Amino acid sequence: SPYLCSQADYWSDTAALCVSAWLVCIQKGAEAHHHFQLKLSVSRRLLSQWDKLALNMNLFHASVLLLLLNHVSFFWASVGDNFKDCKQFLYMRSSPVGYKGDNLKKICQRYANKPRFATLYDAAKRIPVFSAYTFKKSDGQKRVDVPWMYEPQLASPDESGNMQVLPEGGPDELIEESQAVLQDYADAILYERGPLNPDEHQSDNDDKAATYTLTNIVPQVTTFLEDSWTVYVDSIRKRLNNFCRGKSYVVTGITTSGNMIHRGHDKRLAIPTYLWSTYCCPRYDRNAPYDVRYMFPTYAAFGHNDQVDNKITEVPLKTLESFLKNKTNVDQNFSIFYKDCIS
Repeated sequence: SPYLCSQADYWSDTAALCVSAWLVCIQKGAEAHHHFQLKLSVSRRLLSQWDKLALNMNLFHASVLLLLLNHVSFFWASVGDNFKDCKQFLYMRSSPVGYKGDNLKKICQRYANKPRFATLYDAAKRIPVFSAYTFKKSDGQKRVDVPWMYEPQLASPDESGNMQVLPEGGPDELIEESQAVLQDYADAILYERGPLNPDEHQSDNDDKAATYTLTNIVPQVTTFLEDSWTVYVDSIRKRLNNFCRGKSYVVTGITTSGNMIHRGHDKRLAIPTYLWSTYCCPRYDRNAPYDVRYMFPTYAAFGHNDQVDNKITEVPLKTLESFLKNKTNVDQNFSIFYKDCIS
């Protein structure tokens, strides 16, 4: 059982039994996972006891066990109908409510076997609707050594739960049909790949790397991205760095109005009309100057993804929600933060 497998004192007597149990679980896949409810915490305990296990097990059993533990990642469902594995990135563990649509996929964005942030993805338009993440104090530096990645479970639910680097020879048909690929941006000369969860808002190298998945990227007009949105993103970084005293939750999303990027005769991905963002920081510096303090615990902004008319407008959260009710496919109960970030 998982209990026996987590107790180092039993290893010498029960190694074969434990290995068999893991094999049965893997073979039965989702059914076995449903019955046994093997938790990742068990895997962590097993790995932490590796030194002791090596003394009590022969090399063969130890090698088999490590292979099985690596295989556990295939049980992780990154794409599904809820955010149950990445609710830590959502204020009060509650996602925005009120979105409508038949092709919306909830992605728990995993990198290096760890959830990094959450994304609501429109599979028909091949574009993220929003990404939700926790802000980490940072110096604003970008990573430049990360290859672009994709979400395997959008292509097939049997694939790995970790985001993967796009194949060098080009994506296969399943990947290309399920999500945006680099080729979609090749001839879109007016647009740049713009992240909803920017790496400048993360501090850990792996958290930064995870933002380089195309399921976190939208086409942004180059002048809007460089002259307006990037400046706004950095201003929020400085504001939260200096005045947020606890965890800060950020949700950044888009609206669309039917414009698409084409590749040949195919409509490939939607072009955002507006980008918007809002943060929730329940614990903040109440002695901050008034011109900053009124923007806490929550504030918001939106900007027109346009070459000319592209200034950023900062507004209260409720103003943003009213704006989005008229611009995107949501119902009248649409809400971004649980109880408007008032705890």
